[in-house]
Amino acid sequence: MAQVLEFKLPDLGEGLTEAEIVRWLVQVGDVVAVDQPVVEVETAKAMVEVPCPYGGVVTARYGEEGTELPVGSPLLTVAVGAPASGTPDFEAADLGPSAFDTPASGARAAGGEDEGSGNVLVGYGTQAPPARRRRVRPPASGTGPGHRTPGASPGASRTAAPSPSPVVGVGADAGRRADGPVPVISPLVRRLARENGLDLRALAGSGPDGLITRADVEHAVRAGASAPALARPERSPATAPAPATTHASGTATSRAGTRVPLKGIRGAVADKLSRSRREIPDATCWVDADATELMHARAAMNGAGGPKISLLALLARICTAALARFPELNSTVDTEAREVVRLDEIHLGFAAQTERGLVVPVVKGAHSRDAESLSAEFARLTEAARTGTLTPADLTGGTFTLNNYGVFGVDGSTPIINHPEAAMLGVGRIVPKPWVHEGELAVRKVVQLSLTFDHRVCDGGTAGGFLRYVADCVEQPAVLLRTL
Repeated sequence: MAQVLEFKLPDLGEGLTEAEIVRWLVQVGDVVAVDQPVVEVETAKAMVEVPCPYGGVVTARYGEEGTELPVGSPLLTVAVGAPASGTPDFEAADLGPSAFDTPASGARAAGGEDEGSGNVLVGYGTQAPPARRRRVRPPASGTGPGHRTPGASPGASRTAAPSPSPVVGVGADAGRRADGPVPVISPLVRRLARENGLDLRALAGSGPDGLITRADVEHAVRAGASAPALARPERSPATAPAPATTHASGTATSRAGTRVPLKGIRGAVADKLSRSRREIPDATCWVDADATELMHARAAMNGAGGPKISLLALLARICTAALARFPELNSTVDTEAREVVRLDEIHLGFAAQTERGLVVPVVKGAHSRDAESLSAEFARLTEAARTGTLTPADLTGGTFTLNNYGVFGVDGSTPIINHPEAAMLGVGRIVPKPWVHEGELAVRKVVQLSLTFDHRVCDGGTAGGFLRYVADCVEQPAVLLRTL
């Protein structure tokens, strides 16, 4: 007997409570295997492909692309044991074994108990299997308890006439139907298309194997006025201006200004920074340092051959050595127990500005890495941040943050601590400045270093000692060798 199982948006972990549907990977009527990715979602932390723990035929999808769904809401339903063509009644007695059944789904149906796949998603685990199952008989009228939205229920998918697929209105492939997979890799391209109301399935890609690039989307936006598939409805005459207009990007413009929803990564950052300000009594100290010798040391290391060592990796190596001497700053505060928890391992976060907003990837086990390993991991995480492919595991678990705001051309800052960490080291730009060197005025490469710390975990003496040690290592890299 065929059974219809409902797959809900799983608990994404790390405090994430909702996700936005970026792209459906399956259509109603498609056959899916156990653990096959069925939808791509965007959380406040990363882009994730969600696999379905059931094997069978997709009978319904809930939510269009661009819709934000809370955790626990239905994503799709799967008919276990149903043929791809479907029948009006999934409980028909003559519905026997199907060639479309997967071995796993058949075994679960025969055993009478569904256990799900048990495999994990990228960065977190799959949801536990539902405690009970219920059979769904699609009503002929398209209404009733099993009906959720028009055109989304299993019954509607079988009775409604198929709507024509969108076609390409511009380019050499004009008229190409858009019912196949979308050849897009970059999530930034998808976001740009959504914000401009474009259907990527209706575009012809200029990249390898038809890959849709950012230039393709921008060209389609410019040509949108003359493309039937991209044309927007004309505004009807109005006697008075509307109080507010909602754009495709989710912003709303009114007489008072433009309202931008605090959701996704922007909302997550806002919540975390607000909590940091509420809970952490922070203080900041800073010092100028002569970074000339550090720059010379890096040039000598890179001139000797082998993988290039980044400046950020050298600063990270200095950070881990300083935290080994001042472990109070690699800690967190347990407010309920009123205890300071000093952490044994150093997981070093670093601030990275992307088109999606500010993210803080984490280098796990930074204390056990040398400069070469740190350089490689920084490069990997930076590229993942740029392309929007960071996983939740890459963005969580930090114990200390290194913030190189000098890349923005500024000298100093008093950043907000990345809750629940206890401190953050800030590094300004390295620029030539007048400096007294060996008793004489000279032009040296000077950098401003700042330390923002949780005053509950230590006093100013400890924070000052940490920052002074970092400055000494920057000015005389040989100081670092004594701690290795």
